[in-house]
Amino acid sequence: MEMPTLQLLFDGAVTGLVIGLLAMGIVLVHRSTRVINFAVANMGLVGSVLFALLTVKYHVPYWIALVIALAVGALFGAVVDLAVVRRLFAAPRVIVLVATIGVAQLALTIVTAYPELDDYPTESYPVPWSGTWELGGDLQITGAQLSVLVAVPLTAALLALFLGRTVLGKTVKASAGNPELARLNGISPKAVSTAVWAMAGLIGTLCLILISAQNKSLTQITTLGPTTLLRALAAAVIARMVSFPIALASGVLLGLVQSFIQFNWLDQPGLTDAVFLVVVLAAVYLVSRGRDTEASAFSFAPKVKPVPERLRGVWWVRHMERATLLFLGLVAVVVPLLVTQPSRHLLYTVILCYAICAASVTILTGWAGQLSLGQMAFAGLGALTAASLNRGLHLEFGDTVYSFRGLTFPAAVLVASLFTALLAALVGAGALRVRGLLLAVSTFAFAVAAEQYLYRRDVFHDEGTTTASFPRSTVFGIDVSTQRAYYYLVLAVLVLVLLVVARLRTSGVGRTTIGVRDNPASAAAYTVNAARVKLRAFALAGGIAGLGGALLAGAVQTVPYADKYFLSSDSLTLVSIVVIGGLGSVSGSVLGSLWVIGLPAFFPDNTLVPLLTSSLGLLVLLLYFPGGLVQIGYSTRDALLAWADRRLGDAPAAKASAAPPKALTRPGRAAPPADDRPVLATSEVRVRFGGRTAVDGVSIEVFPNQIVGLIGTNGAGKSTLMNAIGGFVPADGSVELLGRDVSRAAPAARARLRLGRTFQAATLFPELTVRETVQIALEARGRTGLVATALHLPHTFARERAKRSDANDLIDFLGLGRYADAFIGDLSTGTRRIVELAGLLALDARVLCLDEPTAGVAQRETEAFGPLIQEIRREMGASMLVIEHDMPLIMGISDRVYCLETGRVIAAGPPDVVRNDPKVVASYLGTDERAIERSGAGPASGRRAAAAGSPA
Repeated sequence: MEMPTLQLLFDGAVTGLVIGLLAMGIVLVHRSTRVINFAVANMGLVGSVLFALLTVKYHVPYWIALVIALAVGALFGAVVDLAVVRRLFAAPRVIVLVATIGVAQLALTIVTAYPELDDYPTESYPVPWSGTWELGGDLQITGAQLSVLVAVPLTAALLALFLGRTVLGKTVKASAGNPELARLNGISPKAVSTAVWAMAGLIGTLCLILISAQNKSLTQITTLGPTTLLRALAAAVIARMVSFPIALASGVLLGLVQSFIQFNWLDQPGLTDAVFLVVVLAAVYLVSRGRDTEASAFSFAPKVKPVPERLRGVWWVRHMERATLLFLGLVAVVVPLLVTQPSRHLLYTVILCYAICAASVTILTGWAGQLSLGQMAFAGLGALTAASLNRGLHLEFGDTVYSFRGLTFPAAVLVASLFTALLAALVGAGALRVRGLLLAVSTFAFAVAAEQYLYRRDVFHDEGTTTASFPRSTVFGIDVSTQRAYYYLVLAVLVLVLLVVARLRTSGVGRTTIGVRDNPASAAAYTVNAARVKLRAFALAGGIAGLGGALLAGAVQTVPYADKYFLSSDSLTLVSIVVIGGLGSVSGSVLGSLWVIGLPAFFPDNTLVPLLTSSLGLLVLLLYFPGGLVQIGYSTRDALLAWADRRLGDAPAAKASAAPPKALTRPGRAAPPADDRPVLATSEVRVRFGGRTAVDGVSIEVFPNQIVGLIGTNGAGKSTLMNAIGGFVPADGSVELLGRDVSRAAPAARARLRLGRTFQAATLFPELTVRETVQIALEARGRTGLVATALHLPHTFARERAKRSDANDLIDFLGLGRYADAFIGDLSTGTRRIVELAGLLALDARVLCLDEPTAGVAQRETEAFGPLIQEIRREMGASMLVIEHDMPLIMGISDRVYCLETGRVIAAGPPDVVRNDPKVVASYLGTDERAIERSGAGPASGRRAAAAGSPA
C-alpha cells in the first residue's frame, strides 16, 4: 500500500467537506424531530437541477440563479414538512422515515418533469469561478473546489451561530429533548420542525450544487442519490446523530479514506462502499450500545379482527376467505391462457417474483418491526448464487482450485435460498441490539455495498465475462423453457410461500415475532428469547428474498445486476410495495406488487400511473390510508362479520369459571423448596445508572406461599429492584430463584425458571388479541417449531388447538371471555392488568413480581384485586412480591412488607410493624394525619384493621 499524492488527499478532503455538510443536514433533522431523513440528498435535486437549467438553458446570472435555487430548495423542504411530516407528527418515527423514502422518489419525479438537459451535452455544470490555481507546484485548486472551501465552512459557521445565538436555534434542542416542556415555554415544536426541514432542503440543495460542480456533468445530476446518501449517513452515525462538528470532521475523514482506497485499489470498483458498510455497522453498533434507539412499532399496520367464536360455525363465514383466494387463483391461472404474448407472460412472472420478495419484507418489517432497506440485495445475491451453482463453481484458495459440478435448476434455487437465509442471519446477528431507524441505515448500506461491490465478484460471473446467465430447461421433469410454463411454476411457488407465511402468522412463530416487536420486555417475561426470534425473522426473510431473486433471474435467464431489479433503489421500491399493499398482511405483498410493478407495465403510456404507483402513491397511502390497499378488503370483511353477528342477536355474557382450568392443573409442576428456604432471595443488590445509585445493597427474601409487599416513595428504587430481580437491568449482588443463582441469567431464562413479572405500564402487546397474548405465555410449555409449522405437519395443528383450548380456559377463569378477540391496545388499564395475570397463570410461575397491579385502575376494580391476587396464590401455590401504593390493599394482603427509601431498605417485617415504624411514617406516610389514618398506622386504626381482618 502506498499513500496517495497530496493532490488526491486534497481532492478527497474537499469531497469530504461536502459529505460532512450533508451529514450535518441529517443531524439537524434528527436532533429536532428524531427522524433519519433518507431524502436529504434527493431533496437537493429540486433546486440543484433548477439551478443548472436557469444558468445553462435560460442564461440567468450565476449568483441570481444560486439565490433562486437555494430558496426553492428551502421552500421544498418547508412544503415537505407542512404536507407530510406535520401530518405524521404524532406517528412513530419509523413511519416518518418510510415517508422520507417517498419524498426522495417524489423529488426525483419532479426533476424528471423539468426540461431536458441532454440538449447541452458539451456544457459543464456552472461554477462561480473558472480556472485553476497552483500552490507550490504539487497542488492545484479548481474553481469548483474553491467554492467548496468557501461555502462549506461558511455554512457550518452560520449554522453554529444560528443554533447557539438565535432563539429559534436554541429551541431546536428543547423541542427535540422535551416537546411538552418546549410547548409550555411558548415554543411550537411544529414551527421548529418546519424551520429545520426548510434548512435541510437548503443544505441539500447547496451540497448537490457543489458535488455536481466537481463532477462537471449536467446529465449525471440525478444519479448522485444512493452513494452520496450512504457517505452522509455514515458520517452522521459516526457523529451519533447529535454532533455537528463530528459530522463535518467525519465527512472529511471518509473523503480521505475514499481517496486512499481508490489510489491503492483502483481495479476494485465498489471497494469503497464495502468499507463504508463496515464503518456504518461498527458506528451503528457503538451508537446502539450508548443509548436507546428508536423502538417504535409499526402501529399503522392494519389490524385484522379475528372471526368471533360464535360465527365460526356459519358456513359462509368459514369459507369466505377461501372463496376469495380461490377466485384470485382462478384469475391468475386463466389470464395467461387468454393472453398469448410471451412478453406479457414475462411481465406476469416478474410481478409474481416481486410479490415473493415483498413477502420477506412483510415478515421482517411488518411482523418483526425491523425496517430493512436492503431486501433486494439479498434477492440479487440469491440470483447470482443460483446462477453460479447452476453453472458450476470454481473456487481458488491460493494455488489450489476447487471445482464443483453444476446443480439442476431447482436444486440451485433451493441452495441459493438457504445461502441467503444464512447470510441474512449473519447480518441480523450484527443488528440484534439495533431497532427501527438505525437498522434502516445498516441495511441501506448493505444494499449499496452489494450493488457496488459484492455483485461484481468473479465467482458470480460466467468465466471471462461480466454477466451471469441462468438458463432454465426442466424442473422435476417438467419443461419450463417457455415463459408461460415458467409463469405457472413461479405461481405455484408464490402460492406455497403465501401458505407458509399465513400458517406461520397464525402460529406461535408469528405471535412471538410480533410480541418481540411490540414489547421486548414483556416478551422476555413470557420466556421468549428476543435475539432468537429476531434471528429467525432475519433468516426467514432472507431465504424468501433469495428465493424470489433466483426465480426472477430464471425468468429473464440472466442476472441484470447492474441496471435493474437488484439495485438499492429497488429495495426502496420493495418497501413501497409492502406499504401500499398493506404492511403485515400476507396478501399485501401480492396487491402491492400488482399496483407498483403491474400498473406501469399495463399502462406504459400513462404519465399519471407512475406517480400513483411510487412516490405519490406511497405518500397518499401513508397520510390517508395507512393500512394500504388491503385495508379496503378488511373493512368489507369486518362489515360482513358485524352484520352476521347482529343477526345472531346479543352474545351471552361470559362467566368466570368456578373451577380452576385444566391449564392450572397440568402434571409435572416442580415443587417449591422446603418452607424454611426462600423461593426468592436477593443479597446486596446494587443498580447504578451512570453516577446515580438507584438500588443500594438491598437484600430481601420471599418464602413459599408468602405475599411480600414492597412500598416506598416514587423514586425509592422499587421498580428498579424488581427489574434487577427479573434481569432487565445490569446489577451487582446476587439473586436466587427457587434455590438457584440466576444473577447472570437473561430475563427469558429467569422466566423459564418460573419467575413471573408484570409491568407498571401494563402495555403488553397492543397489536395482538387477548387470546394471542395468553398463547405467547403458553409458549413456555412448548415451543412452536418453525420448520414443522411451515411444512404443515399434523402434530403442529394438534399443538395449536391445545394452546388455544388452554388459553380459552384461562381467559374464562378470569372472566375475560368477551375480550378474547379484542386487541390489547383497545382495552382499559384494568382489563390489561387482568390479562397480565392470565399470562402469569399460563406461565405456571412459582414466584410472581407484580409492579403496581392497581396503577391507573378505578377504585371499584382496585377493591377486587386483593381477593383476586389471593385466589391466584391459592390456585397456583405461588409466592408474590408486590409493589403497591394503595396502602389498605398492600397491608391487607401482605404477610411481610419491605419499605425502601433512596434505594435502601429502611424497614422490614409484618405489616403492623412496618406501618407503625417511625422511619416509614416519616419517609413514606409523612406527618399528614389523613394519610396515616388511611394506611392503617396508629393505635386506633391498627385495631380497626385487626378487627376487620385481611380480605379473603
